[in-house]
Amino acid sequence: MVSASASIPVGYKKTEVGVIPEDWHVVNIDSIARVKTGAKDTQDKIDDGDFPFFVRSQKVERINSFSFDGEAVLTAGDGVGTGKIFHYIVGKFDYHQRVYCMSGFSNCTGKYFYYQFSHNFYDRIMSMTAKSSVDSVRKAMITEMKIPLPPHKTEQDKIAKTLSDSDSQIQALEQLIAKKRDIKQGSMQTLLTGKSRLPGFSGEWECIRLKDFLKTPVTDGPHLTPKFHRTGIPFLSVNNLVNNRVDFSELRYISEDDHFQFSKKCKPERNDILLGKAASVGKVAIVDFDLELNIWSPLALIRVNEKHDPKFVFYSFQSRNILNQIELFTNSSSQGNIGMGDIELLIFNLPEKNEQVAIAQVLSDMDAEISALEQRLEKTKAIKQGMMQQLLTGRIRLVDPSTPVEASA
Repeated sequence: MVSASASIPVGYKKTEVGVIPEDWHVVNIDSIARVKTGAKDTQDKIDDGDFPFFVRSQKVERINSFSFDGEAVLTAGDGVGTGKIFHYIVGKFDYHQRVYCMSGFSNCTGKYFYYQFSHNFYDRIMSMTAKSSVDSVRKAMITEMKIPLPPHKTEQDKIAKTLSDSDSQIQALEQLIAKKRDIKQGSMQTLLTGKSRLPGFSGEWECIRLKDFLKTPVTDGPHLTPKFHRTGIPFLSVNNLVNNRVDFSELRYISEDDHFQFSKKCKPERNDILLGKAASVGKVAIVDFDLELNIWSPLALIRVNEKHDPKFVFYSFQSRNILNQIELFTNSSSQGNIGMGDIELLIFNLPEKNEQVAIAQVLSDMDAEISALEQRLEKTKAIKQGMMQQLLTGRIRLVDPSTPVEASA
């Protein structure tokens, strides 16, 4: 019979925070840091000052005062983002009375504490409360929280440096993606209005109502709620339109029989455009795949005729011109709604089809570049999460524990 201790690697020990290296300690946060809340409330005047002012740790505004100057980690005490949003800062700032500020680190570097705390805090406070979601955090939930701590700051610094380098890569990718999106948005503004023409194209553009270049009238899915199944035919609603793409991460499924019945009215095909017409009005995606699926009533299906390029029309739906028209047609009910007849009245600026195809290709290439960067970003984030799990538990050591290092200050 294998003993429980046999699963613990040599040089490691089992503790209340998990299996960690034998030379690491388990400490309460109040033994290595001071924990305080701010004194400012929301009535303070916010202006264009010189110092960051943290409000509930989510929103950062500017104020001409500060109560703290140094290294600290901040997190929300209540509200949206509690236990999930953290700030590490070195410098002058002020903070809201419902924000917890941890500082004065002893035997622990602030950046190491930031990574250890932010990686474990949410799960720890969830284990300390019976709520299904965290609404507020008591000070004791922080001060009494235990974290694993390497005995020497040299190892702490190396862990923090490795994770900080990974954060820098993530930030650089996010900035590059934002820049590429801005470039694409600018290109859409000029290319989809004819203000900028691609080489080799000339001639006047036409203003045409959508109904005049449709292959079939705008339609939608069933207005009833079907029975959903674990598997079957994908059944899309407006929440499946994410960042101008069909998102398959949270699908609902209907039966083959329901799909057969619903398809008599509406059956999406490749190059059809899906438009949110209720709840999230204006969301749009194009069916750029071959897959049996169906849609619910919050979505409108738009199928243009062969004289026009569906991708050009898809990108036009993202333009300010069409979005402004959609806003005018959308009623003021609690969720918002645009009728299919009103969708058909939208006015598009259209060049000849060959120019539509060329413009759509330029924008599609930009989308492909952005998509590749987004995939790279997600992969980098996943790698960082794996690194945190390994480094913050000591499963991977960045120092040789058998090699003497200087004592912590």
